[in-house]
Amino acid sequence: MKAIDDISNRSAPEAQTEAASEPPRFMSVRQVADYLHLNEKKIYALVREGKIPATKITGKWIFPRELVDRWLLESSHGGLLTDRLVVAGSDDPLLYHLVLHLARDVESRALVSYSPTGTRLGLGLLATGRADIAGVHWGPAEESHIRHPALLRQFRDHRDWLLVRAFRREQGLMVSPEMCERYADVPALLHAPLRWAMRQEGAGSQRFLQEALAAHGMSDEPLNATATALSEREAAAAIATGRADLAPGVRASAAEFGLAFLPMGWESFDFALRRGVYFRTLFQRLLDSLRTPEASAFASQLGGYDLACAADLVWGME
Repeated sequence: MKAIDDISNRSAPEAQTEAASEPPRFMSVRQVADYLHLNEKKIYALVREGKIPATKITGKWIFPRELVDRWLLESSHGGLLTDRLVVAGSDDPLLYHLVLHLARDVESRALVSYSPTGTRLGLGLLATGRADIAGVHWGPAEESHIRHPALLRQFRDHRDWLLVRAFRREQGLMVSPEMCERYADVPALLHAPLRWAMRQEGAGSQRFLQEALAAHGMSDEPLNATATALSEREAAAAIATGRADLAPGVRASAAEFGLAFLPMGWESFDFALRRGVYFRTLFQRLLDSLRTPEASAFASQLGGYDLACAADLVWGME
């Protein structure tokens, strides 16, 4: 009410001058450039990079001032939108469990969500500011210190990114129990005329499978792919419901759906994120949850996890 009283007590010319100086709710390129004290070329560059919120109407770029303000706050050092933690990238049963429990604990005070998209798409969402964290896994654990930073370096803003270790996990083949009894080892399964639930390109599990096939002198082209699964759990569900016989995946997902599992190696599962997000309370709470006895018990129940290095900073804080 005080702000309203102050306005009403001003003279009409003063009120009109202030109203005229306030940027409109929807700004043009020139107006947003003036608003941010940037030149118009820089605004167009931000639009091309997908960084600034904008929409094109009848050939002209329009910038909602409320979203521009929110974007400024989020891009500030430390990030002021601390009531949000959007996790994208690779799918994992333990991470899903921890995110659900964190969302339950914060209730409506914050948004905590998890959208499994695969490693590469998760990094793309991180790069455009549509996700706060991307889960990544890309090959054997002993090479993750090379491969994961190499993935991040493909993005313009990678110097502002960090990698935090979540855990190591066991990767291999999820198999229907009936097929596992018939084909007892990995080479036999790879050469058998079975129905595969394949993962999409850009998924870490598909990459792991392609490298395993190459080690056996094979590729994934001749395999009988009857389904494309967009997440770890969708692949397991395809087998459990009889739409496929096997799929690449981790031991934990196989255990969730009562499937057999044949191991092919261990991999590192890391969080990629911007430096400012690292210090958010919500992210630190997620890291703390990885170190709890409850997380250890759940990981042991599913199997195929190593939490010894959970929450370690592994790259990016030079």
